[in-house]
Amino acid sequence: MTEAIDPTFDGFDGWSMARRLEVLVLANSRAVAAVAAALPDLTRAADGLAARLLRGGRIVYVGAGTSGRLALQDAAELPPTFDFDATVVLLAGGAEAGETASEGAEDDALAASRAVDEADVGPLDALIALAASGRTPYTVAAVEHARARGAFTIGIANNPGTPLLAAAHVGVLLDTGPEVVAGSTRLVAGTAQKIALNALSTAPMAELGAVHGNLMVAMRPKNEKLRRRAVQIVQSATGAAEETARAALEDGAWDLRVAIVMLDARVPSDLARRLLTAHGGRVRAAIAGAADG
Repeated sequence: MTEAIDPTFDGFDGWSMARRLEVLVLANSRAVAAVAAALPDLTRAADGLAARLLRGGRIVYVGAGTSGRLALQDAAELPPTFDFDATVVLLAGGAEAGETASEGAEDDALAASRAVDEADVGPLDALIALAASGRTPYTVAAVEHARARGAFTIGIANNPGTPLLAAAHVGVLLDTGPEVVAGSTRLVAGTAQKIALNALSTAPMAELGAVHGNLMVAMRPKNEKLRRRAVQIVQSATGAAEETARAALEDGAWDLRVAIVMLDARVPSDLARRLLTAHGGRVRAAIAGAADG
């Protein structure tokens, strides 16, 4: 269906600019609906992903074309947001395909198997593979080979009954239907994949202690704007005054979790850090641990 031609949009080239934009924007409501319909499978995928990460595993992303570039973007955002670096991105066509289209590479199944081997994908890892068609040889082969090596595999596709969904431990169907511009899956299909990736890579981070309440407590405040945000987050978490929050952050080497535990548990930075280490980086558990003695 992602390649189908919808006659509803047959007059697209003759429409006013305003009408074209309206149709393109409103079509994305189908992306949200498709991801919502996939929530049970997304939940199974996120549970499996979290289980691997808690054991020290990695997120391995696989894709070709638009799907691969969306995967690359998701991986790039995890370190500054959640202090999470354990990612690998396998793109059809190699790293340069992240910036330049390499469409022919998506047919190379052997290259996918080699890439999985070279990345040493194994039982601790969770692999997320995306392909709008659900049939991309590179992506399907990567899932099959990673699964044979013991990895937990997630396949995300926009067409039902496709090999990618069948090959993975959890197949996530994002049934977005035909595109406004026929076959251009960077549109609604890509939007649905982006939504699904956002959810999949964010929800498990709470298990790793990167989220406290709904606050980004593992962010890396490497510039003044982010340091101001860090102060605001610590204030929000603890109720401390701005000066107190900044002082705790400075004492804790700008680790938000350390600062929050220091202020809420009323402990020095070295003990706050030890408490966090003992409780898997989870702020709430570290504070409770301090109260328990």
